[in-house]
Amino acid sequence: MTQDVTQLAEVVAFLVAIMVLATASADAGLFDALGARVAGLRRDSGRALAWAVVGSAAVTVVLSLDATVVLLTPILMVASAHRRDHAYATVRLANSGSVLLPVSNLTNLLVFPATGLTFFGFAWAMLPVWLVAVTGEYVVLRRRYGHDVSHPPTITEVPSVPLFPAAVLIVVLLALSGGAAPWIPATAGAVLVAGWSVSRGWSRPRDLVIAANLPLAALVLVWGSFVAWVARTDVGAGIGDLLPRGTGLLALIVIALLAMVAANLINNLPATLLLLPAATLAGPEGLLALLIGVNVGANLTVIGSLANLLWRRTSAREVTTLREFHRLGLWTTPPLVVITTATLWAWTSLIW
Repeated sequence: MTQDVTQLAEVVAFLVAIMVLATASADAGLFDALGARVAGLRRDSGRALAWAVVGSAAVTVVLSLDATVVLLTPILMVASAHRRDHAYATVRLANSGSVLLPVSNLTNLLVFPATGLTFFGFAWAMLPVWLVAVTGEYVVLRRRYGHDVSHPPTITEVPSVPLFPAAVLIVVLLALSGGAAPWIPATAGAVLVAGWSVSRGWSRPRDLVIAANLPLAALVLVWGSFVAWVARTDVGAGIGDLLPRGTGLLALIVIALLAMVAANLINNLPATLLLLPAATLAGPEGLLALLIGVNVGANLTVIGSLANLLWRRTSAREVTTLREFHRLGLWTTPPLVVITTATLWAWTSLIW
């Protein structure tokens, strides 16, 4: 229980710090400058969505899904003149694209030790799942928003990149990819960039406190701690008994779908803590199916992951609505969960 609460506290600290870092960087003009440069490189509008999907998936794999929604979303919004397909690409690929590596999602970090797999063994098992998930998301967005495809905006004046926040951000990202506890480099970067931006009059302390969204942070910590406690009671054991123990196709699909439902009822981090003990009994296949449910399945509703909530606080909210988010999630997420889980079953049947 104490270990679970400590892990949740570190997650919350990371989320608070990354929001402050992103807000201070935006106030300094970093995202406007980078977005203008990306727009200048994108001349083929027919490939714009593909680049957005691949970029979102790549950033998610290397830097985690929270970095994608907080840092990449404003860049793509500027570069694409606020197109809906780009807005949804960042959040949907942040969730679906996070299945590849143990470090791509905090849910993966919670489950990874129980799988008994090596780092590369985990990646090898999830590689086809990741490819199918990324391809599926591209097809969904292309079919739904293909009519939005247009030429990138004409940039008449490219603003200079503020070097200090850019340098700090690079160091933070390198530290994250190097395996440092996420909250430590994020907090250090937030303090440095926020102090620098405030000293120059670009940010106001009050606005940075609002960006930190401390009430949400407290809610996540309290709620996650409560669910972690429930997981160790008879109620948690009863919920865990709903998960199949087998590793056949149907059993894995049921695990993934139940995990999807749980993630969208109580958020995917608490859902992972709740279902992890029972999923462990199904072996590594069951644990990987659990991750498909809480990661790919998090696109079903806005409460499915903290990344979704962070995304709603970015410039993406200017071109998206909660109604549209949920309509898209309802029609596309369950089929993608089933397809990616079937891919997992087929692939692991061959390699294990």
